[in-house]
Amino acid sequence: MTDKAPETGYHHLMENVNRGNLRRSLRVILGDFTRTIRILLVRPSRIPAGVRILLHQNRALKIRRRLKDEGYDIPVMMLVSITSRCNLSCSGCYMQQRRPRGEPEMSLNELKSLAAQAEELGISVVGIIGGEPLLRHHEIIALAQSFPRIVFTLNTNGLLIDEETAEEIAACENLVPFISLEGFRKETDSRRGHGMYDQVLSACSLMNDRVLFFGLAVTVSQRNIGEVLDETFIRTMIATGARAFIFIQYVPAEPGTEDLVPTPEQRRLLIASIKEFNRKYPAFFIGIPGEMEMFGGCLAAGRGFVHVNPYGDLEPCPIVPISDTNLKTTPLKDALQSPLLRAVRRNHRSLHPNGRCVLRTNPRWLDEQNSME
Repeated sequence: MTDKAPETGYHHLMENVNRGNLRRSLRVILGDFTRTIRILLVRPSRIPAGVRILLHQNRALKIRRRLKDEGYDIPVMMLVSITSRCNLSCSGCYMQQRRPRGEPEMSLNELKSLAAQAEELGISVVGIIGGEPLLRHHEIIALAQSFPRIVFTLNTNGLLIDEETAEEIAACENLVPFISLEGFRKETDSRRGHGMYDQVLSACSLMNDRVLFFGLAVTVSQRNIGEVLDETFIRTMIATGARAFIFIQYVPAEPGTEDLVPTPEQRRLLIASIKEFNRKYPAFFIGIPGEMEMFGGCLAAGRGFVHVNPYGDLEPCPIVPISDTNLKTTPLKDALQSPLLRAVRRNHRSLHPNGRCVLRTNPRWLDEQNSME
């Protein structure tokens, strides 16, 4: 059991934001009446599936509140990197900066055990990331189908989405795909490789024909922020069928890329633009890490989300490859209260000065903070 957090108000704010995000997503889906009816006629099971997911979200909230009263910090979301492998080699990718490990990745049974524990603890959303997670696409489908009340998001580069894979994704009512890009052709291809922008558009077309709700994950840097916040880009991407946008602020995982971090002025512009886009367009927009000041600091390490690497290590977040517990041997409930995660949560207000993660730029910082306790 962990010490209770000194501030409790952010939990209620986090829950309100989570419910608000869900309501906005539903309004976006229902607002596209023609497309919604067309897909529901083909897959009427989506209606009871949606009701089931909504009911579970309310149940999960009650579980998290109960466990918080008992002294446990349970995040709304758990990110799971199910593989370190990828079919691309994007510059600045955090996974490429990790040291290779010869041990096997988590098996499907281990992933199912993890999801079952998450559901029991009230974790509402499981984000499937990588590497390129669709290298294990059959296991992703099996995992999502085994836990129909959990919302699974899937971040993919889109290269492996063909008609068969698109059909499999569409058959999972609780699986929401997000395809990654950096803007239009020049920006996307410069980071991900020649032809990748066209591949993204092709994947969007396959999703648009089959999936009720899919989105785009846009990495935002100093270099491309003007392009991805331009309304021409937003309208073009909405025209592909995308109805959700995640703007991910670049955090330097690769040495020498610090100049790509958005400036404080650019981060403020991003937050303001997201609010305006949500008001103006028939789509759902969110920023990561978003308005950390609103939540009193960094949301990693279980304050808002936590990360599991491909080998079962529980980490504060995807770009911070440090861990003191492994979920193959430790239950998730206990692992979330590990000394490392508790220490990160205690120091959450100081973790992202000027958009740079202290845990990455100064690995000794956490030891220094702990010695001051």
